[in-house]
Amino acid sequence: MSFLTGGFSRSEFAEGQALYMQGDENRGVFCVSRGLFAIRAHSETGNTTLLKLAYPGDVIGFRSYLANDTHKTEARALMPSRVCTVAHRNANRLVQTDAKVLARLTARSIAEIDAARDRIIDAATESNQTRLARILGKLMQAHGTRDGAYLRMHLPLSRTDLADLLGIKPETVSRVLNRLKADGQFVVSGRDIRMPILQPHTSALSGS
Repeated sequence: MSFLTGGFSRSEFAEGQALYMQGDENRGVFCVSRGLFAIRAHSETGNTTLLKLAYPGDVIGFRSYLANDTHKTEARALMPSRVCTVAHRNANRLVQTDAKVLARLTARSIAEIDAARDRIIDAATESNQTRLARILGKLMQAHGTRDGAYLRMHLPLSRTDLADLLGIKPETVSRVLNRLKADGQFVVSGRDIRMPILQPHTSALSGS
């Protein structure tokens, strides 16, 4: 705890502000405590791909820490966010003192590999509609606010971002969104998204 107290810090990030850039030296291990971060990779040709989203509770930047290497991606806030940082020096002392910490970071790395595998399998076995509904539902649960019989949010991602996450073309995202609207799963107006709150089923015979 003394190690964490000495090197633990909280930082606020505005929408669009970078936590770290691709190629930056690792400064420690980061935990998202509020908001949402986009983890992107930039190619030598100038193309950018959104690889994943980091939600509150997610730890990021730890792979470059474990590899003692520069960041291979960038992390940028998609909305006002807060990050807790354990500085590199303190993280080293903590890992050297307690092997369980290193084991947990290693387990997170393995979990990310497994998640990447699952996304590949899902892309081959599930419809784009199902996968997009899952992404929107997770965002809604994390950042939506109650609006009558709905949860409502301003979508923090562009159609291009959604296309990256799904591995499809941006124009296909528009068609899939229209299908979700037609099915009544979401109400979509630009980036304003509403999702009906499922009410528990009450039997007409209850109490009889």
